[in-house]
Amino acid sequence: MRLPAVSIARGCWQALPAGAARNAVDCALWDLEAKRSGTPAWRLAGLEVPPATVTTVFTLSVDSPEAMGEAAAANAERPLLKLKMTGDGLDLDRVARIHANAPRTRLVVDANEAWDVATYRDLAPKLAGLGVEMIEQPLPAKDDGGLLGLERPVPVCADESCHDTATLAALVGKYDTVNIKLDKTGGLTEALRLRAEAERLGFGIMVGCMIGTSLGMAPAMLVAQGVGLVDLDAPLLLAKDREAGMRYVGSVVHPAEPSLWG
Repeated sequence: MRLPAVSIARGCWQALPAGAARNAVDCALWDLEAKRSGTPAWRLAGLEVPPATVTTVFTLSVDSPEAMGEAAAANAERPLLKLKMTGDGLDLDRVARIHANAPRTRLVVDANEAWDVATYRDLAPKLAGLGVEMIEQPLPAKDDGGLLGLERPVPVCADESCHDTATLAALVGKYDTVNIKLDKTGGLTEALRLRAEAERLGFGIMVGCMIGTSLGMAPAMLVAQGVGLVDLDAPLLLAKDREAGMRYVGSVVHPAEPSLWG
């Protein structure tokens, strides 16, 4: 992988802190470099073949157990559901209803920093029995030391605890997987670095997103090639995506056309 020449020239990566603003600039410069050079972004990123389709999770927003069970029934044909939790004492009931209404669907849970160690110890074995394959950010990022040495009936993924390559060292022994989001890394440039370093350290890779249009998902498709879990469903959650956006067929995401990005 090499930095786009125009990105080097403008010093984007060095001049701005990691975050959504740098992500917007960095990804725009990748697109500019691809269009000016006539070289697709996937080649600039060092991929050997063009990006293929990926299967994304579909997120069920947190609600009452009854409402989330109904939402699961309406999406029971999707292969992967991501379930938002709150730590309010109803999370097990939520997952039980979802599993009952979508028994063939793989499940991952996002605790959104809402649990403590005792809650994880209590819920994880029960959630494993309901088919939950991963729990995202069970503890607050500022207080996740309790994950060290903790028995893992269900693997845990770092989201709020993982921002860029500099945050990885502190996650070793706490997490099994890291969630790479371009709005956290500050762009495709650092996201590719983060993936490579995380894999070197033995972490599993999840590629996620914030709410955004297809333009925000397009660069992440390069990072998402061949990873264990993809969460790029944001355009499915919008009332309207941008014109000529990426194509979603159920939960299958097709790479962006060059006219959109890259």
